[in-house]
Amino acid sequence: MSTTATDTKALDELCINTIRTLSMDAVQRANSGHPGAPMGLAPLAYVLYTRVMRHNPANADWPGRDRFVLSAGHASMLLYSMLYLTGYPMTLDDIKNFRQVGSPTAGHPERKYSPGIEVTTGPLGQGISNAVGMALGERMLAARFGDDIVGHHTFTIASDGDMQEGVASEASSLAGHLGLGRLIAFYDDNKIQLASKVDVVMSEDVAMRYEAYGWHVHNLGETNDPEEIEQATRAAMEVDDRPSLILIRTHIGYGSPNKQDTTKAHGSPLGEEEVRLAKENLGWDPDKDFYVPDEALEHFREACGRGSELEAEWDERFAAFREANADEAALFEAIQAGEMPEGFDQDLPRFDADPKGMATRKASGEAIQWAAKRIPQLVGGSADLASSTNTDIEGGGDVKRGDYSGRNLRFGVREHGMGAIVNGLCIQGLRAFGATFLTFSDYMRGAVRLSALMKLPAIWVWTHDSIGLGQDGPTHQPVEHLAALRAIPRLNVVRPADANETALGWRFALRSTEAPTAFALSRQDLPVLDPDSVPDDAIERGAYVLSDSGDGDPDVILIGTGSEVSLCVEAAERLEADGVAVRVVSMPCMDTFTEADESYRDEVLPPSVRARVAVEAASPFGWDRWTGPDGAFLGMTTFGESGPAKDVYEHFGITSEKLVELGRSVMDRAGARSA
Repeated sequence: MSTTATDTKALDELCINTIRTLSMDAVQRANSGHPGAPMGLAPLAYVLYTRVMRHNPANADWPGRDRFVLSAGHASMLLYSMLYLTGYPMTLDDIKNFRQVGSPTAGHPERKYSPGIEVTTGPLGQGISNAVGMALGERMLAARFGDDIVGHHTFTIASDGDMQEGVASEASSLAGHLGLGRLIAFYDDNKIQLASKVDVVMSEDVAMRYEAYGWHVHNLGETNDPEEIEQATRAAMEVDDRPSLILIRTHIGYGSPNKQDTTKAHGSPLGEEEVRLAKENLGWDPDKDFYVPDEALEHFREACGRGSELEAEWDERFAAFREANADEAALFEAIQAGEMPEGFDQDLPRFDADPKGMATRKASGEAIQWAAKRIPQLVGGSADLASSTNTDIEGGGDVKRGDYSGRNLRFGVREHGMGAIVNGLCIQGLRAFGATFLTFSDYMRGAVRLSALMKLPAIWVWTHDSIGLGQDGPTHQPVEHLAALRAIPRLNVVRPADANETALGWRFALRSTEAPTAFALSRQDLPVLDPDSVPDDAIERGAYVLSDSGDGDPDVILIGTGSEVSLCVEAAERLEADGVAVRVVSMPCMDTFTEADESYRDEVLPPSVRARVAVEAASPFGWDRWTGPDGAFLGMTTFGESGPAKDVYEHFGITSEKLVELGRSVMDRAGARSA
């Protein structure tokens, strides 16, 4: 085939083969990557970006655009090829630097690394689940602002691996239940995955499974015809009452004489000789690398003109909307910009000192009501645990099929799907939270990690945070979870000591714009501290001096988080009665304390005071940084035990008496070291 096109069908084929050859060349130069899927999916991507999707390469964040999620993130060169070819600010040099340090063409797509990448994908199942959240967010925003302003579609391409991951099943089930009609997923049914053919590991009928979920399903069969693909896509776009799944039979490594339809085309470069053979097979000059015919590039770049026209039309509609609804228009623009209402963080709930106390999960519920009155875009829900996590927004209404005007989301027992959907809601600009018990954060860890990687201000509300939840026993008592979550970069884990720290934690979470916040909240009541002893920036600084028995350096420092801070206060009183100078430090957020100025950290934990005891009803991992070589840690090194909370604490020796004993021990040890 000549690389000069004179008719529409030949031009289509030229453009599609340009995508294929760019993708195989980039993978080959990097000597790393997945060439096969982009080669097989090239016709579909071509149709979406040049015929179907409303997008403007000159303004990738235009609010009226359709959203595209490459759930099969290993096929990243498919997306990068489309972004370059259709005129986004990605260069041919970026394509040539695929998978190189500092390049916007990372191994898997990373959100905001380059305009046009909506979501960070790669961990299979997450992308299609994020797309569910994005489609849900679109419907919720449309319920508020109208279809003329919001009504876009969310398109996603999913692989066999996406279909096999449980998170996708959770999210897809909920998408069908809620009838998200503007969500269109394409299943790349290429029969091959990384280590085997698909039929070695999966024999279910995916189409029937999605029909059972309540999706509209169309099996397009085997085709490379842009007309057929476009027709099926537009038909799915007309289905308003349920999401759509389009199965398309593709051939991995399409055009490769020796590697098409084999695992060898999945996760490794084709090899220089096979690249030459594939190009010859596609009618391409095998001696040209990264070759983009002028006719093809000119055709691809027509997307720029169309996009500008579409955006101009939307701008006219929005201008009319603003004229009639100035306040609503301002709110919409603030949501798109990720901005919060002016003064939302004033008049924070304040709780008087109370030795009988309040569970921090209950205090969190009161903080949610405070925030919901001030932040219209605050939405959230739980994994069938709203009555336990106290996360319902009072008067907010439930999101239901056909009525998306509510603010409370019923995720069902779908923690992992909930996490990915919350991320999708945040990508749409909503301030979203998801709630469950802390022990079940394991089920959603993949989504939580991605919220941090994507710099999303998601809020994770986890209650029943320790052995203090009591009689449900070790299956529900988290002991290793806090350490594991604190290990995630950019995730701020807040374990408040009382109601006032909890309220400050919510303000901190809602002020955050580029990092998720995770709450670890108690089931049991905790004494409410004197609000005057809790500084306004307690969470921002991460730790503070709650009490001091003298003006100089203390003899011993007791450090606690959450429910164990009250044990530190009790132990301090006993030690002080014997003439020991004690400092009690509350550390509600180890992550922000780690990032605080060294001078402030030294002010709270003077290096000269080596007698330190930290207490947390959890794993000791990570605490040695704050206790030092002469210090001690009181916590858990085993799983928990079933029983009333007070009895369980006593069973494991996490008591104020034990703290007193350890305090004396570390003072003796530090004194011996000094001598």
